[in-house]
Amino acid sequence: MIYTVTLNPAIDYVVQLESPLQPGGLNRSAGEDYQFGGKGVNVSNVLNTLGCDTVALGFVAGFLGDGLERGLREMGLTTRFLHVARGMTRINVKIKAGEETEVNGSGPVITEGDMARLYAQLDGVLPGDTLVLSGSIPKCLPDDTYEGILARLEGRGVQTVVDAAGELLVNVLKYRPFLIKPNHHELGELFGRTLHGDEDITACAKALQKQGARNVLVSLAGDGALLLDENGGCHRMACPQGTVRNSVGAGDAMVAGFLAGWLETGDYDRALCLGVAAGSATAFSLGLADRAAIMELLEIL
Repeated sequence: MIYTVTLNPAIDYVVQLESPLQPGGLNRSAGEDYQFGGKGVNVSNVLNTLGCDTVALGFVAGFLGDGLERGLREMGLTTRFLHVARGMTRINVKIKAGEETEVNGSGPVITEGDMARLYAQLDGVLPGDTLVLSGSIPKCLPDDTYEGILARLEGRGVQTVVDAAGELLVNVLKYRPFLIKPNHHELGELFGRTLHGDEDITACAKALQKQGARNVLVSLAGDGALLLDENGGCHRMACPQGTVRNSVGAGDAMVAGFLAGWLETGDYDRALCLGVAAGSATAFSLGLADRAAIMELLEIL
């Protein structure tokens, strides 16, 4: 079983404007849509699309939390969200008007008692299961939240995946996560420099392996992905050709595709192929890609 943790999921309200955004004036919508968001939720959704057993964990609050949970279940996703008493599940407003403007909500208040309930859930994760931690930590939680989760799972035979940035990522490497997935910008920021080419990227990825990461998957936007596996292999794959329509969720889809490919075959090349196919298909779609779109790209990689 693959469990994902989204500490602060959201409903993304996407608005298409008829003309460029006019601050302080009247703006008319040409269309609206909503998506159930949060990085871990995205990973679970794509895993579900690819036929993998997955459970989405995290926190929700208020009637918006009820709606998010109900909507995900109607999409066929298994959720075990914990309901918290204070605040409301956030709405993120994304205004598309030539360029994209975002206003992200803050989300509910998560207390120590709420985290204790999450830890109790995680105690039910079994050896051989996979746990995915994705995204930033809400301001109401301490900076060592991910460290606390991985420390609790240490020695229990659970594969862990961390998709986070900065110190949030670096501080969990000592727990030897199975997979980390920085993008090339995040990887460069960890070392305080701009990375130029595969040689730079590989050197920095190897440094993270020395700190504890078993496999390092670096997403390279339109240039595909680079993977350093724990056996010393270096794998590089370019993206298929296509028109980018949406960047939201592409990295999450890559994580999901990689895990699905790895669990099916135990082969890093196959895992990387499916990861790149899922990430690219999502970038070429308005939302998370469906199975048909992913499989179509997989055939040409």
